[in-house]
Amino acid sequence: MKKIFLYTTIFTAFLFQSCINDNEDPVAVSPIEGSVVNPSVGGATQPNQIWFDLSSGTETMNQRTDWDLAFYSGDQFKVILNSSIMMAAGLIPNATNIDLVKESDVTALKETVQVANFDPANINYVDTVTGEYISGKTAISEIKANDSENGVYLVNMGRDIFKGTVATGSVTTGGDLRGWMKVQIVRNGTGYKVKYAELNSSTHKEVNITKNSDYNFSFFSLKNDRELLIQPEKHSWDICFTVFTNVIEGAGTYIYADFVLSNLIGGVGAYEVIVPAPSTGSEAYNNFTKDDIDASKFVFDDHRTIGGNWRNPVGTNGLETYGDRFYVIKDADGFYFKIRFTRMTSPEGIRGYPQFEYKPL
Repeated sequence: MKKIFLYTTIFTAFLFQSCINDNEDPVAVSPIEGSVVNPSVGGATQPNQIWFDLSSGTETMNQRTDWDLAFYSGDQFKVILNSSIMMAAGLIPNATNIDLVKESDVTALKETVQVANFDPANINYVDTVTGEYISGKTAISEIKANDSENGVYLVNMGRDIFKGTVATGSVTTGGDLRGWMKVQIVRNGTGYKVKYAELNSSTHKEVNITKNSDYNFSFFSLKNDRELLIQPEKHSWDICFTVFTNVIEGAGTYIYADFVLSNLIGGVGAYEVIVPAPSTGSEAYNNFTKDDIDASKFVFDDHRTIGGNWRNPVGTNGLETYGDRFYVIKDADGFYFKIRFTRMTSPEGIRGYPQFEYKPL
């Protein structure tokens, strides 16, 4: 009798395990009904990055200074900078040994590896602002299989979060300078090896970064010598509230507050709906249904579709969200959402307290 029970248990377990193996791919769960959201950006210094998932209604938060470099988890070997703190990087000419680089070797380069200094050439020292990091340009070139082809970079570590008082209605995106580092990255099997040090150091630290296919990137803090999770899993967030290094045509890079990015690498697309007068934006938003979606308008090659287009920081009536527009988002699971921004300040007029509402279609 015990043998019969044992065989039955094993057979049942085998069937159950077979069912699991036959259904390894996760099944997309229908999104929640939507809501009004107050993302925790953190006020006029905008200290936090917020990664928001529309399907579950959940946000993940980190301080902007928590990380410095992000390492792509896909087939290519690409590394990006933390643009939310004005980082930049430039290749040090003829440098192959990181330990031989001294601060005196990069004096001139430090003058050019800058952000928001109104030099059109500074776009060479930041990652592509469209978010097409895999096919586009990155400040640190794609990591080559041959170690000798991977040079040493001068890295401008950007700025800390401002610690002082900010006037009501104003915003301050950066505080003290975070200094400089030298960095050299090579491949380590299917992952990365990072060599890094202060400029005048004759030795360097090393860390190995392993790719994790559940995430778009693995993140590392050069300042704190540690790897950490920043973004949620690659299909578990849709939009990000952040400070962002953008480009002004003819003037180079510039830093923007109140910026909203879409999860381009995770397969999220978005487009903007401008509502012509005399219709109101709220009326058009409320009446917009899935049948009104224009699939040809989705943008899948630029994560700045929302960007800063939702707000007017110099409005004649003070700080305001634009009432004549809303956005349509398609997530990686094929669900559609409409989203509109209803506030960019707190009720007291303090920047960094945005609000939006959204609804699945």
